[in-house]
Parts: sequence; C-alpha cells; structure tokens
Amino acid sequence: MTSIDEQILKATKEIVVKFIETGRLSPSGFGETFKSVYRTVEKTVKGNKPQAVEPPKPAK
Repeated sequence: MTSIDEQILKATKEIVVKFIETGRLSPSGFGETFKSVYRTVEKTVKGNKPQAVEPPKPAK
C-alpha cells in the first residue's frame, strides 16, 4: 500500500467515525458508507489521472 493510499484510508476512517459520533450514521451502515466515502476521497485526491502503465514490450 502506498503512502497516498494509507492517507486516503486514514482520512476516510476519520470522516466515517465523525459521522457516527455526530449521529449522522449508525454503525450498521458503516460498510456501505465507508466504501462510498473512500471512493470519493480517492477520486478527489487522485483525480482522473491515468494510471502509469508500462508500454507493451516489442514482439520477438
């Protein structure tokens, strides 16, 4: 896991825990909300940048 991924995970956890603490989310809805918040944070942090891929190797 990269440092950025770890930071996204930590931020997501803090957001979801805060939702639970403030009564906006019950623990039973944790799983689905966590996924949704994670995707949103990841998209915000990483944007729509294409992932680095290796160019194809020439055929022999």
